[in-house]
Amino acid sequence: MKNDIKKLSDYIDKLNEEKKPKEHGNASESPELEELFETVRMVRRVKEPALPKADYPKRLSRAVADMMQKKNNAKRPRRPWFMAAAAVAAVLVIAVALNFLVTFGRTNIVSAMEQAYNEIKAYHGILKVVEINDEGIEISQAKMEVWADKDGRYCIEETEGQQKGLITVNNGQKKWQLRPDDKKMYVFSPFPDLYRFTFEIGEEINIVKNALKVETIGEDVISERKAYVLKVTPSGGKPYKIWIDKDTSLPLQRETSMNNAIQYRVTYIDIEYIDSLPLEVITYKLPEGFKEINENAEQIVNNYDEASKITGFIPMEPVNSLEGYEMEYIAVTADAKKVKTYYSLKGQNKRIMFLQGKSAGELEPAPTSIKGKIGNNKAEIQSPLEADNGILSGGVYASTTNINSIRWIEGEFEYAAVGDVSMEKLSSFVKSFTGKDVQIPSETADSSEQPQVEVEVDLHAEENEQKSVDAGSSPWKLDPVYVAQVFVSLKISPEGIQGEYPVKYEDIEVIVNNGEDAVLQIDGNDTPIRKVYLKKLIRKDNTGIWSVVGYDPAN
Repeated sequence: MKNDIKKLSDYIDKLNEEKKPKEHGNASESPELEELFETVRMVRRVKEPALPKADYPKRLSRAVADMMQKKNNAKRPRRPWFMAAAAVAAVLVIAVALNFLVTFGRTNIVSAMEQAYNEIKAYHGILKVVEINDEGIEISQAKMEVWADKDGRYCIEETEGQQKGLITVNNGQKKWQLRPDDKKMYVFSPFPDLYRFTFEIGEEINIVKNALKVETIGEDVISERKAYVLKVTPSGGKPYKIWIDKDTSLPLQRETSMNNAIQYRVTYIDIEYIDSLPLEVITYKLPEGFKEINENAEQIVNNYDEASKITGFIPMEPVNSLEGYEMEYIAVTADAKKVKTYYSLKGQNKRIMFLQGKSAGELEPAPTSIKGKIGNNKAEIQSPLEADNGILSGGVYASTTNINSIRWIEGEFEYAAVGDVSMEKLSSFVKSFTGKDVQIPSETADSSEQPQVEVEVDLHAEENEQKSVDAGSSPWKLDPVYVAQVFVSLKISPEGIQGEYPVKYEDIEVIVNNGEDAVLQIDGNDTPIRKVYLKKLIRKDNTGIWSVVGYDPAN
């Protein structure tokens, strides 16, 4: 009996290793053992379902059990070992199937989320935000009515909470915020949009798609809807949980990790999927008795000829066809000094804005930027956009963590491309628009270059530094130039820095910065260090601090 059980086990092992067992195709000397081989093969032939249902393992178990029961009820007498072997087969096969389904099911839930989102056009729902302390006490923070579509348009009305009555709308051409308490209507530029309402379905799916790890950890019922519960470890930030509607495969709820004894839960307590947003919720109208305050007024024009008549200069037009992009509209700023052309990425909620106007002098790149070239012209590369110099000035764009920019001066004109796309896509866009080569050092530089001297890093101390920055302290740790300045200055004055830093901020140049690794060059003669190597060790996104991991001596 033991020998036959071992044969069965070895047979299953061979199949799992994608190898052909020697028994396969050869008649077994034992009819009972051959029947079990066939049972195993039948289970193995089960094709991967498009999306395994939660009860699939149970159904598989029942199927195998029923199969065994039918064999048990047959008239032919069975040997005692056969029953034991049947049990082993059932257990082994089900174990293999369950192991397969854990991984497969997780992958396909994410895939199903993407597919489901591709099939919807817009949605309307009620969001509830709840604060939970470490004792489990829940406090309702806000409730809001949400209208949103896949083109980035939305209308959010706060119906409960501290900002009750506040309405924020972005219809793609204009953004405004109605504040009933002071009877004012604030108007802003539609892009970049510094406000993104909490729990935007498309963005949630994108985060899950690009997460470091996604685990299916259970099932639940949310807003009377059956849901899968996923644990998501994002590329930046702490793990969190998200609930996915079983019927629609779309997110219903998100719960953050505990941070400073507080966590937040955001839930769609009601949601419907619609064909389009009602015009009345995305149409601008100043209510009677309200005062309009235009923070960034723009005049939409039909073409570049109209823009030229208003601004007094002839704007640059695309040299090449911008494949994959669709021009939305052209606008002129209220002071008639800038022309803005808005483009959207076809099939994606991504935008690029091309700015142009007369230059006010030579290009002075931000210290935190990378120095590149557009053709033969120096260019300022910011990823993310942190400093609003030149044509980007005005405080509208800076510190928008998901925005990248390329800015340069050519002749008497200044240009900039700003977008919530990757730097690779942004540089490709600029190349197509201008017909000139775009050189970005960080894209070609070897960020894996090893420093001559390695610096030992206390990860526990860095984790505490990250927590401190998250709480609002030591924001300079987010600036690679500042981190390098402090490091080099302490090498010059190890007893401590008194007064001004011995190394000037403007004497430090970023030569590589891919968002996770950075290399900075220290100019000047009075420095013992020529290069500083930094890395984001705790968190890889734009909220992560920089840590010095090495340096190159000056001689």
